[in-house]
Amino acid sequence: MDLKLNGKLALVSASTSGIGHAIATQLLQEGANVIINGRNSEVVGTVVATLNQRFGAGRALPLVADMSVAGGELAAKTAYPEVDILVNNLGTYSLSDFFATSDADWQQMFDTNVWSGVRLARTYMKAMLERGHGRVIFLSSEVALTPMASMAHYSASKATQLSISRSLAELTKGTAVTVNSVLPGPTETESLKAFIESVNPDLSYAQAEQKFMAENRPSSLIHRLAKPAEVANVVTFLASEQAALINGAAIRAEGGTVQTIA
Repeated sequence: MDLKLNGKLALVSASTSGIGHAIATQLLQEGANVIINGRNSEVVGTVVATLNQRFGAGRALPLVADMSVAGGELAAKTAYPEVDILVNNLGTYSLSDFFATSDADWQQMFDTNVWSGVRLARTYMKAMLERGHGRVIFLSSEVALTPMASMAHYSASKATQLSISRSLAELTKGTAVTVNSVLPGPTETESLKAFIESVNPDLSYAQAEQKFMAENRPSSLIHRLAKPAEVANVVTFLASEQAALINGAAIRAEGGTVQTIA
């Protein structure tokens, strides 16, 4: 299937590793040019160089900016005034006792998971609407639908993303702009893999992964962690011309963990 992404310019926040890097890689593979974002200039430079060596000079572009703080979006706008595709991937998570979670903890969670996407959408989406075409995608989470007591602030931030995404989709009527959310389940990022290995030092990784899923996501139908590339495949399709009919949607990519029919 031709996704018709050749020559499109995509910005993927937090794209030097994990799901964001997988999304950037998949978009490049499908012909888009991709802005690689991170906070560390050395890391961003290394990732950009590696991707350009693989996909061609000038295909991956650097953006060193922290999108969790006000002003990061201005740095993006200055360097790249318009984009065709915006993927709000930046996110953080933590386990935290509700009664011990401070106002500052809540604020940091929302600054990273919510405000980063709000600011970037406010920066780039108006021009998409004026052009009549574009894609905005939020990386939410299955916990937006199944809130966890041990991650109340994270769950709330991810549910808020769904509301914002749907609200922005309402602005797209009569255009070819779409705004959607993707809801991954537990995904084999470097940080989660390291955590699983650290709490099960006597088990092989495969055994530790099965134990983690049995204890934490027993309803999962795939009974394993998702691969970042699998989540990236869903995001890349939503970014494509072939997904023009999908707008205002929350697309579950969580391996059947959420036990509902909608």
